[in-house]
Amino acid sequence: MQEYAVKFAEFLEQVALKVREMTIDRVSRLIKVSGLGILAGTLGFAALIFLVWALFGALEIPLTTAGAFAVFGGLLVGVGGILWFNRSREK
Repeated sequence: MQEYAVKFAEFLEQVALKVREMTIDRVSRLIKVSGLGILAGTLGFAALIFLVWALFGALEIPLTTAGAFAVFGGLLVGVGGILWFNRSREK
């Protein structure tokens, strides 16, 4: 009779390990990856902000503040126009 109890306990342990492998292990991996993705995105966005800030400061030295805003405005209008042109061409 004890042999059946041992076999049953091992069976329950195998089932529990299989269920854990199929659910919790996958979710924990997904949580780790999504957390690292959020961290990488935040650091990338901060780097982009500091890059734009540094470029603006570099343009501000020879052009004054109004000139730096004009260059950035012209650049953004140009990129927006190109994107708009490509979007209207796809339709």
